[in-house]
Amino acid sequence: QVQVVESGGGLVQPGGSLRLSCVASGQIYAINMMDWYREAPGKQREMVASITKAGTTNYDSSVKDRFTISRDDAKNTVFLQMNSLKPEDTAVYYCHAYAVVDVPAHYGMNCWGKGTQVTVSS
Repeated sequence: QVQVVESGGGLVQPGGSLRLSCVASGQIYAINMMDWYREAPGKQREMVASITKAGTTNYDSSVKDRFTISRDDAKNTVFLQMNSLKPEDTAVYYCHAYAVVDVPAHYGMNCWGKGTQVTVSS
């Protein structure tokens, strides 16, 4: 009913930049929150940044002032602009959305993408 797809990952040198995109599609009535998580090798998945329907943002301290999360409501899309990348930012980045399905019941559900690889290396 709802699909979430990430894109924009790749290989960059330290200090470089990448912009990740996440598009939600399907029977969407509303999206209350979208956020980005990452999972590095040997580490648990952690939240990187989130943005609510009202526009409130939250960042992990390790990426604050370097990453910026934004959204395009008309396209059900969220972006993560990543600047000044460090090797420790290397991880698979996952998009998450809490969506209300456009059916009579209008129930909410958590939707996850399959992830996009970000590698920061010289």
